[in-house]
Amino acid sequence: MKAIFIAYNQAYNQEIVELLESCGQRGYTVWEEIGGRGTEDGEPHLGNHAWPTQNHAILTAVPGDLAPVIMDRLRETDRENPKLGLRAYVLPVEDAL
Repeated sequence: MKAIFIAYNQAYNQEIVELLESCGQRGYTVWEEIGGRGTEDGEPHLGNHAWPTQNHAILTAVPGDLAPVIMDRLRETDRENPKLGLRAYVLPVEDAL
């Protein structure tokens, strides 16, 4: 089992949720209205008067063979929408209930 952590511009929440669902992934946990700044050239998303945009983040636990499928779809989405501010990380899940 793998966990995928996905951070992205809040405006794209529906697209990210639909991407997961189209891959057959139903379950996830979402954090709304979080701040951050990209490491390369992205604008800050801090939810303040200077940088009003914010991010959302999703954590989803998936079967190991589904993780590369979702990551490929996320890469494709990132290429098509460079302003999305999309970042995704696959992490091992050692135990789960």
